[in-house]
Amino acid sequence: MKEINSFTKGLHNGLPICFGYLSVAFAFGIFAVANGLAPFEALLISATNVTSAGQLAAVPIIASGGTLAELAVSQLVINLRYALMSVSLSQKLGRSVRLADRFLIAFVNTDEVFAVASSQNGTVGRRYLYGLILTPFLGWTAGTILGAVAGNLLPDIIVRALGIAIYGMFIAIILPKAKAHRPTAICVLIAVALSCAFYYLPVLNEIPSGFTIIICAVLAAAVMAVAAPVKAEEESHG
Repeated sequence: MKEINSFTKGLHNGLPICFGYLSVAFAFGIFAVANGLAPFEALLISATNVTSAGQLAAVPIIASGGTLAELAVSQLVINLRYALMSVSLSQKLGRSVRLADRFLIAFVNTDEVFAVASSQNGTVGRRYLYGLILTPFLGWTAGTILGAVAGNLLPDIIVRALGIAIYGMFIAIILPKAKAHRPTAICVLIAVALSCAFYYLPVLNEIPSGFTIIICAVLAAAVMAVAAPVKAEEESHG
């Protein structure tokens, strides 16, 4: 099987991801600053994580003085899919990819990078993959610092308005799948109901936000895993 190993081709394939990440990371930068983080701290988070959902969940935990255990477990639950994607992508790696390369590539193995790399005809080599992850990483970090700086310069009313953009992004991601797949919609509704319960009900609203995210995600997923398990043929076509 032919190995795709052109750094230039990787850069080219990563450019659309880079531009997409700029807007999302910009919203994250504003969100982080609005929650009391400094621009450098927002940039540090993006440069060492590269996970929009995980970072969005982490900021409130950090801002509220949550524990390291909350932070670690919430990131494990939210980002567990990346481990599965990395295992899948490992089947596409060419012979030029060494052990050290695997660790570096896995660091930026986002949903979009995984989709592009997996869609290539043939195996993918180290030079191609480094090109593929470089532009998205630069877009993610550049968008974060631009948003964080803008959050310090723009009027508060604009910052608050832009701060909800990242929530809109996640709604846009969820809605198409929820409309097309009823169990997904039900899972989302269960998670929303649980989140409301933890926010409004006495005793429950005293549980730290980090553990609330973990509990809601795990319970909603567990209920639907029992009530509507995904069949193997659905997974292969999903």
